[in-house]
Amino acid sequence: MQGGPSAGGALAGLVVVDLTRVLGGPYCTQVLADHGAEVLKIEPPQGDEVRDWGPPFQDGDASYFIGVNRNKRSLGLDLSQPEGRGVLLRLLEQADVLIENFKPGTLEKWGLGYDQVLRERFPRLIHCRISGFGATGPLGGYPGYDAVIQAMTGWFSVNGQPESGPTRAGIPLVDIGTGLFAAIGVLMALEERHRSGSGQFVDTTLFDSGVALMHPHIPNYLLSGKTPGLTGNAHPNISPYDTFPTRTVEIFLAVGNDRAFQRVCAELGRPELADDPRFLHNADRLVNRAELDAELEALLADMDGVELCDRLLEIGVPAGPILDVAQLLEHPHTEHRQMLVEHGGYRGSGLPIKFSRTPGEVRRPPPRFGAEGREILAERGFSDEEIEALVDTGVVVEERRRG
Repeated sequence: MQGGPSAGGALAGLVVVDLTRVLGGPYCTQVLADHGAEVLKIEPPQGDEVRDWGPPFQDGDASYFIGVNRNKRSLGLDLSQPEGRGVLLRLLEQADVLIENFKPGTLEKWGLGYDQVLRERFPRLIHCRISGFGATGPLGGYPGYDAVIQAMTGWFSVNGQPESGPTRAGIPLVDIGTGLFAAIGVLMALEERHRSGSGQFVDTTLFDSGVALMHPHIPNYLLSGKTPGLTGNAHPNISPYDTFPTRTVEIFLAVGNDRAFQRVCAELGRPELADDPRFLHNADRLVNRAELDAELEALLADMDGVELCDRLLEIGVPAGPILDVAQLLEHPHTEHRQMLVEHGGYRGSGLPIKFSRTPGEVRRPPPRFGAEGREILAERGFSDEEIEALVDTGVVVEERRRG
């Protein structure tokens, strides 16, 4: 957790009703929750399905769920019943933001569409929808998952080696990127609300995010007309910017300009390489990438990669050893940056956004299904009798319904 003075986080006082499941939406709402927003995670009777995406599990919940749902409270609610939708409407009376990732048209079918009902009933509400492809267009309304969108938006076509063929990126960055875009969109809408007094609808899709994140491949194509291909670990526009073997570990060199290249050559004991006409400027190094790689590989073969990376960093050249997850979490800089946090029995990655005056923090572990349902409803003015009736009729769900 971050230290220093705290006023409850930068988003303290913000109330978010979270109807999302799986990854993009929960990632978005965890970012908001980490910085003080009150996030009410409304789960369907079956629960968020990623509770089952394991092993590994902790107390019955999969690591996939645990990784993106801290700092939230859970209410199990059956929105297919009219009474469940009535509960949701009462929760929205005190909410600033509604975030959902239902298939487009679902809320409209239930009589809860933004244009149908929510905009007029809650004029200050920010309604953010995350979907695969949006509600309209040739693919409108279709479901989307990260890997499918990676395939469709060109990610596979530039990721991988010739021997591997097109390959999925190993991190679900379309989902995560969409979650970040959604968080940014919500914060923009809240900022605009300060001026206008009105909420609005924020539309984010995995498809749009997949396209937007295809940098620099789309700009390269638009300017050159050449369809990008597999890049492996190398950068399509910069050289040397790739992995290289050393005696001890593989390392990554990220040499972004001629001055950095000169420093690398001097550190490797071959300063004259920087004056070779084949390698003089980045454009030359790109054209002659194979020859340059051969030169560097020969120089690096007998070196200690970790020690070399430390020396290169000291002289201002970005370089680092290739670490696995265990090595990353044991690295002293991970500890220094507080990027591994603990809260009771919960352990997770730290907060990447750090404020000087209103730091975020991990206040509570990921919720068990429906664990805070009664508490949430009581705070929103539901009487004990109303809550018991909602539980008895199965509108409020306290144990997951399997199957």
